[in-house]
Amino acid sequence: MKYKVLGLWKQQMSQGRVEDKSTRPPRAGSPLRRLQPLVGTWTIIGRTLDVHEDNIRGRVSIDWLLDGQLMHQRGELRFRNLEIKSLEIVCYDPVTKSFPSYVYSSVDDHPRTYLWEIRRDTVTHSGLGVRFTGTFSPDGRKLTGGWRPEHGTETSAGNSYDVTMNRGD
Repeated sequence: MKYKVLGLWKQQMSQGRVEDKSTRPPRAGSPLRRLQPLVGTWTIIGRTLDVHEDNIRGRVSIDWLLDGQLMHQRGELRFRNLEIKSLEIVCYDPVTKSFPSYVYSSVDDHPRTYLWEIRRDTVTHSGLGVRFTGTFSPDGRKLTGGWRPEHGTETSAGNSYDVTMNRGD
């Protein structure tokens, strides 16, 4: 699936079709519309569970690609003492009725696979044995939550932390 998605993006980019309509939201009725509350620029602040002061700071920008066929997230994050830059591509898989994503980062040699879901005001983002669960504020300008290991994954500072994301746009 990820290669099909990236192939479509490369094809449309080479034909000059990405920039024209890239930031339009998905068409009415598209399952991807459920992810619309994530679109925007967000500042991130948080801490791993082993400290009492914030040691996570960053910024992400989330927008649409290919006339709403894909979502992308570009991020810069300082996690403890590590600087991380990332690009995440999110799509809809009609077979599994899920939102898989592929994360390319400055700390990995290959993409990592995750899944997104939004139900009412709750967001989940999971993969690699960990899950983020967060809740939007009533006005949608704040997303507060935490990453925790899933059953069978050992807890560590790298997979157990709380963050608050504030919309900046």
